[in-house]
Amino acid sequence: MIKTLINSYGDVLEEALIKDIAETGRIKMIPKHVKMIDIGDYIKSIPLLVSGVIKILREDDNGNELLLYYLEEGNTCSMTMSCCINHNKSNIRAFTETEVQVILIPIQKMEEWMAKYESWRNFVIENYHRRVLELLTTLDNIAFKQMDERLILYLKDQSRVNQTDIIHKTHKEIAYDLHTSRVVISRLLKTLEKRNKIELGRNYIKIIHL
Repeated sequence: MIKTLINSYGDVLEEALIKDIAETGRIKMIPKHVKMIDIGDYIKSIPLLVSGVIKILREDDNGNELLLYYLEEGNTCSMTMSCCINHNKSNIRAFTETEVQVILIPIQKMEEWMAKYESWRNFVIENYHRRVLELLTTLDNIAFKQMDERLILYLKDQSRVNQTDIIHKTHKEIAYDLHTSRVVISRLLKTLEKRNKIELGRNYIKIIHL
């Protein structure tokens, strides 16, 4: 596990902390499209993402979900950490976007390491900062960007996090992530195809030039 930790976190976490994580953490492989955390759950461990992508969603009062941001290698979820510190139930939902490998840290270590390791404190603060910026970007997109612009950003994000120009998403799934209707997404995708920006196939989208 130490080699895995060094590859993903060696540039941000000190050697002694990495050894501590290796001793107390539990490594786990999770298939894609699996719910890791649900709204209302009590968080029992802190996930350190080693590989793959996790998407974080929020639910409104009507049960509709909104995609907040993605977690990638070398990240953890600051909202999960916040729940751990305050012993609150989760207010987010986390799904694996791809197959992921995570190291699960007992929540008891959260405060202990905050006092013991400077690199852990910096890591936690940096993750909070990064997530706040991503949330502000999400809010800006919803408030100020048209749906066609949001769709293009979504496709670019999907391409980036999955490291491929082929996006295996149905129109319904995209509409769900963007909090809109399938009809709207289908119309906008057809427009992008006519402009030779994408190629539409059966349950996949190929990015040509966005």
